[in-house]
Amino acid sequence: MARTDSPLTLDEINGMSKDKFVASLGGIFEHSPWVAEGTYLLAPFESVNHLHSSMLETARQADREQIEHLLRAHPDLATRLQVSPLSAAEQQGAGLDKLTPEEFLLLKELNQTYTAKFQFPFILAVRGKNKDDIISSISERVNRTLQEEWDRALSEIGIITRFRLNDLIKEDTKEPYGRLTTHVLDLSRGIPAAGLVLQLRRLANGTSELLLEAVTNKDGRLDAPLLDGSRMETGCYELLFMAGDYFRKTGLEEENETVDSAPFFLEQIPIRFNISNPLDHYHVPLLVAPGGYSTYRGS
Repeated sequence: MARTDSPLTLDEINGMSKDKFVASLGGIFEHSPWVAEGTYLLAPFESVNHLHSSMLETARQADREQIEHLLRAHPDLATRLQVSPLSAAEQQGAGLDKLTPEEFLLLKELNQTYTAKFQFPFILAVRGKNKDDIISSISERVNRTLQEEWDRALSEIGIITRFRLNDLIKEDTKEPYGRLTTHVLDLSRGIPAAGLVLQLRRLANGTSELLLEAVTNKDGRLDAPLLDGSRMETGCYELLFMAGDYFRKTGLEEENETVDSAPFFLEQIPIRFNISNPLDHYHVPLLVAPGGYSTYRGS
């Protein structure tokens, strides 16, 4: 991929010849310029998201053998062999150039086991992760099925390539990184639920890690995203809303029960969901009353 002294703009990309387009974007997908070649015919692109989606679609529509070549083009993580400049920078950012001899040996053995089983290397978007995250991830994923890892590898390639496009394209033309937000509405009063306490937890390997606790503002929202940027990671999460405390505070009572003497029917409301693409906006609203609630993925 051709390196530029300054970021490109979307207008510049849309105006490129095929040769220049491939030279500029051919390395976005690891050692696979055919993705850029196939995507060129789909220009012009309305946004970076449109460009990225078009490149992903080109890759996914290829035959299985060509996709397998794409997967195999990725280097082993922490390899001491020469890799592309983009891969080298990404691995250094995750601390893979600073492994202890024991960590290097462990990761090397895990990579060999993984590759022997699936016939392509372990692929992970390492930006925002550290060496412990990476070792933990490969240790878990090496036990999955071929189809699960085929799909996961393509998903990780989607994340890696979006980061690379965001780095390549001028700031004022690219979409923001992903974020997680929420909004709580009190259906019993028809107003935003201000002052409701909630927790965000990450769920993995049977454990629950508290990431933060926050309180909704007067609009029923939070003053900042629950997660954004490098904090957005793939995985399973839980939002836990302290509905009982909120309704006690607002002075509401359930039928035949007093606020002070009995717990509410819905004391706490857990909502579990998955983040599969950290570059997307995940909005998880809660519409709540003392006797029921609903949720959905918003925008």
